[in-house]
Amino acid sequence: MKKILLTAAIAALSLPMTAGGLLTNTNQNAAFLRNMAQDAQITLTSIYANPAGNVFLSEGWHLSINSQTAFQQRNIDTTFPLFKLNTNNSEETHRFEGEAKAPIIPSISLSYNRERWSLLAHFALNGGGGKCEFNQGLGSFESLMSGIFAQNLAPLTSALQQGVASGITQQLIQGGMPEAQAIATGTAIGATTQVTGYSMDSYLRGRSYYFGLTIGGTYKFTDNLAGFIGLRGNYASCNYNGYVQDVKAHYAVPAIPGKFEGLQGEQSLGKDLALNCNQTGFGITPIIGLDWKLNEHWNLAMKYEAPTKINLKNSSVMNETAEAMAQDPTSPLAQFRDGEKVREDIPGIITAGVMYTPIEQVRINAGWHYFFDKQAKKYGSKQDLVDKGSQEFNAGIDWRFCRLFTVSASWQNTNYHLSDAYMNDISFSLPSNSFGCGFRIHPSKYFNVDLGYMHTFYRDRTVTTETAAGPKTDLYSRTNDCFGIGFNIYL
Repeated sequence: MKKILLTAAIAALSLPMTAGGLLTNTNQNAAFLRNMAQDAQITLTSIYANPAGNVFLSEGWHLSINSQTAFQQRNIDTTFPLFKLNTNNSEETHRFEGEAKAPIIPSISLSYNRERWSLLAHFALNGGGGKCEFNQGLGSFESLMSGIFAQNLAPLTSALQQGVASGITQQLIQGGMPEAQAIATGTAIGATTQVTGYSMDSYLRGRSYYFGLTIGGTYKFTDNLAGFIGLRGNYASCNYNGYVQDVKAHYAVPAIPGKFEGLQGEQSLGKDLALNCNQTGFGITPIIGLDWKLNEHWNLAMKYEAPTKINLKNSSVMNETAEAMAQDPTSPLAQFRDGEKVREDIPGIITAGVMYTPIEQVRINAGWHYFFDKQAKKYGSKQDLVDKGSQEFNAGIDWRFCRLFTVSASWQNTNYHLSDAYMNDISFSLPSNSFGCGFRIHPSKYFNVDLGYMHTFYRDRTVTTETAAGPKTDLYSRTNDCFGIGFNIYL
């Protein structure tokens, strides 16, 4: 029982927390929160989305410093027939709540423009960006445990009956009852022992940060056409810490008038199971981009980021049971052995955008993103469970209605194409619609401030899995809110 339970628990821990695409965060600053359609904008804050357009800014130094705060709730409502055996919650549907928060998500953009050249650097969290805690563990933990508990109910009941009979017999003998009578009485009482259910304590915390530093240069081929080439160094730092402990069987012995008053008890079913795994890795992303200013009203841009190979190296601490299992190369725990390398590529991405400026004070933007998820290799070939690459569509508007303020509003639709087999309670991704709004405040021509807010509406998804104990149904849902502030300086 311990071996099977730990295998499932740790397998769930292996999967990363992600943002944007499956492993890509397109949200890089406060300006994005107020206008998510950044792909063809020509501003300091669109260095990530449209690096080629940066060369059309004024000559000199440009600096942007940003911080965001994000709050997300990840909930899974798991329905499983055997949950009714849980003595703490006998309902067949249990809710497992995960709280993800990132109080500070920093980013810095810097560029220097001179004549036909622009040199730039950008630092941000390219993926991840926080931690998520499931204080009650996950439904996959409990459903597996309850299934094994039910399968072993008969031998467990028999063992408890024998144990109770032996204990009561000794008490009766010590109380002065003749041995033969004590044995008969103890055996009779023990035979009434019934297992009433199980209880357990489980917990999971995941943390994932993918730090990205982009450097590159843009050259203006003509007065209207520019190209960018650059590299991004990606450093991944992840941690997965979880346990299943205090797994107990609860039993009751009914009262027998004149002989026994009855009792309730519990029996531990094994050792605690735990893992704490740190993962680090590094990869390089080549990037190219183009920006074409058709005229004073229209601007077109595109960007391509090549796939990034990353091997995450483990630094793991396991308990004795997990350590022994990890030595078997066919075990799911093998990927968590101390020093083991786990493949976790960042998918390639292609983006395209258009900006229309009908009048000087108004800019209308739209963009498209495609993520090459099926080509990004994962441990255990999990990319094969992706039906096709993710896509995003966005649109936004900026209106500088007076000298001091620009007001913005935007929308982004994100669609994942994942099979049911891909989905599980720690790594699920849901299609969504995000809405952003905010202001840019212009105190002077050398300095401005971005204030942005974004809320994401996710589309719930239900996945049903057939098991020997009956169907197991998981209803996945999420909420997300993000606030940001950015300071932009032009020297």
